[in-house]
Amino acid sequence: MARRSVLFSPGDRPELMRKAPATGADVVVFDLEDAVAPARKSEAREAVANVLTDDAFDPDCEVCVRVNPVGDDEGSDSQEADATAEADVDALEPHLDDARLDAFMLPKCASGDDVRSFDYLFPRETPPVLALVESASGVLNAESIATADATDAVVFGAEDLSADVGATRTSEGTEVLYAREHVVLAAASADVDAIDTVYTDFSDTEGLREETAFAIQLGFDGKMAIHPSQVDPINDAFTPDPEDVDWAERVLDAKADADAEGRGVFQVDGEMIDAPLVAQAERIVDRARAADDA
Repeated sequence: MARRSVLFSPGDRPELMRKAPATGADVVVFDLEDAVAPARKSEAREAVANVLTDDAFDPDCEVCVRVNPVGDDEGSDSQEADATAEADVDALEPHLDDARLDAFMLPKCASGDDVRSFDYLFPRETPPVLALVESASGVLNAESIATADATDAVVFGAEDLSADVGATRTSEGTEVLYAREHVVLAAASADVDAIDTVYTDFSDTEGLREETAFAIQLGFDGKMAIHPSQVDPINDAFTPDPEDVDWAERVLDAKADADAEGRGVFQVDGEMIDAPLVAQAERIVDRARAADDA
């Protein structure tokens, strides 16, 4: 399942949620957190449930809901207490049998305990969780988040992280480079997807292409989008060039021949091929197939 592009849509805007799958995004995320004002949380939950259970809503992409953070409502006012994952699950869980819902995104994960706390909210099996890492604690505990049973992807949020540590966001992104790399390593170690941060200037297509290309170099499997216009550039960046696909297919064909002959190392176009290059070829072919299937 490809997760090249992960597009957010406000949970209190049903007309936008219904249109989101037509953008070509691999994942659409109906947002109950940042995109919804505290006073509109209940209205948004009802709107999300109505869209997800509508028989006419049958998208080809993965459908996800970003809930609010797990929390404790003791000592909070009524609006703050309502802005929790617990309140979201209470509203949505009764509809899950009839809903077109594939996963949840859990924000502000500080450790694996947050994912496990979310898991405990479900009387039955928890849908896959895309765990959003966007704080200093979350980055430092990314391994425990990635290895939690329900986690299916680790998602990096640079904007909230920068606010948390007091960093100044720059176009070069050096202030969050270590954190991005750490999230990729944690996800790869746990064999789950790594999804990169948003590019906030949705009018700057060339900047988005460059940042997505860099995210691919770091090892990310996909990137978040905040506007439908960002979907195609992200998908294009994750689609390998034809010459790279040709090289990868020849490497895998040569590997099959080498395996049949009992050889662990072989050559393609004069280049010595070993396990790391085979893994690279496999990733290129997988991404090419994902693009063809999209």
